[in-house]
Amino acid sequence: MDFVSFAIDLVAVLLLALGLKGLAKVRTARSANGLAALAMGLAVAGLLLQLQPGPTAWLWIALGAAAGGSAGLITAQRVPMTAMPETVALFNGCGGMASLLVALGVALFQSDGIDLVALISIVVSVFVGAITFSGSIVAMAKLQGWLDTPDWTQSPMRHGLNISLAIACLAAGLALPSDPAGWPLWGLVLASTLLGIGVTLPIGGADMPVVISLLNSYSGVAAAAAGFVVGSQLLIVAGAMVGAAGLILTQVMCTAMNRSLVSVLFGGALGAKAGGAVGGGGDEAGYSRIVSCSPEECAMALESAERVVFVPGYGLAVAQAQHALRELSKLLEANGAEVTYAIHPVAGRMPGHMNVLLAEADVPYEQLVEMDTINPEFPRTDVVIVLGANDVVNPDAKTDPTSPLYGMPVLEVDQARQVFVVKRSLGAGYAGIANALFELPQTAMVFGDAKAVLQQLCSELRSQGVGTRAPVAA
Repeated sequence: MDFVSFAIDLVAVLLLALGLKGLAKVRTARSANGLAALAMGLAVAGLLLQLQPGPTAWLWIALGAAAGGSAGLITAQRVPMTAMPETVALFNGCGGMASLLVALGVALFQSDGIDLVALISIVVSVFVGAITFSGSIVAMAKLQGWLDTPDWTQSPMRHGLNISLAIACLAAGLALPSDPAGWPLWGLVLASTLLGIGVTLPIGGADMPVVISLLNSYSGVAAAAAGFVVGSQLLIVAGAMVGAAGLILTQVMCTAMNRSLVSVLFGGALGAKAGGAVGGGGDEAGYSRIVSCSPEECAMALESAERVVFVPGYGLAVAQAQHALRELSKLLEANGAEVTYAIHPVAGRMPGHMNVLLAEADVPYEQLVEMDTINPEFPRTDVVIVLGANDVVNPDAKTDPTSPLYGMPVLEVDQARQVFVVKRSLGAGYAGIANALFELPQTAMVFGDAKAVLQQLCSELRSQGVGTRAPVAA
């Protein structure tokens, strides 16, 4: 029976690896997700085959699977794209809580005869799992706008509090082998949960892409530790992969924001003034040389453009304008224009937010161009349309040493021949500062909801015959 369980786990590990590889491409992502789900199903089957639970346990397993599956199905169908970051944060928290509960179950009900490796794994799983859960709940609440950043969390006293909680976690972890089901276990749970809150609460909305990536890594570490607790090869491998991938992505996000991980976790709340919620808005900064135009004027420039670059931002997601954007790009392509989409690593509210948003509208993956690749192309671009992005296109990040954004890699749209910025207002971005792009001579503001503006552009282009006549010869 052990050999059969091992063989099932081995097949599950191979399927999971294939699934993760397939997720790297949009075309194979759906089938790859199915492979990963099959792998997890096989892992559960292998574990149940090994444990052989009784009738009562089977009932609880069936009830839990039905409740969790129903919640997942309802969530997948109802959560809008704008709430996807909150959902990812919640899923990270659920992963941490699952690992925590597994470790608690073993410590409470199988404490006799636990070896040293299992005890260490329980400590790690409880510690990281509790931090992941409470930190993810805080992150979700801040992303949703339910929770502000308290003023006291910006004072040095928070470091002393967090250090005290970390010491309490260490003490409880060291004492746990002597009493696996006693006070050290519950002390570790409580201190770790509070530490997760204490570390995440001071972090501002602008740093949430980094926090989500880091919490994703934490959930992987907790899962790997839980794998050692229950002897599941798949959990160990999957947790290690997720943990490593999360750390790599965290580093990518820090580089893209010109922020170190230490400054994110301990340096204060960048963007906290907006109530901790990502997405910009904020107070309107002072401008003196703003030029605005109508969608009709923008359409006239698009009609004659040979190369057009769209820069999607969170405003595009809020307006649910991805389908209108795809419709506009088709019209421009029918008119002979070359269309691409410039993707900044931290555009939106989470890593890959814009990629998923545009994939939902069937935008060809080949047209999504990363920042380092697209920046040299802007000088030969006729028209750039910025849709709800702000700080990621601010040229002060390159030229103004006094700017909070200085040193942050940005999309160099200011090098294009003409730039149209579609925004509801002149509200500031995460950093709460004016955007020098808005006052450049080649920039014009198109004020309004992104979806409404894009639909007006489509209507105007059709009225001019774009999309109904043969493309202009190059």
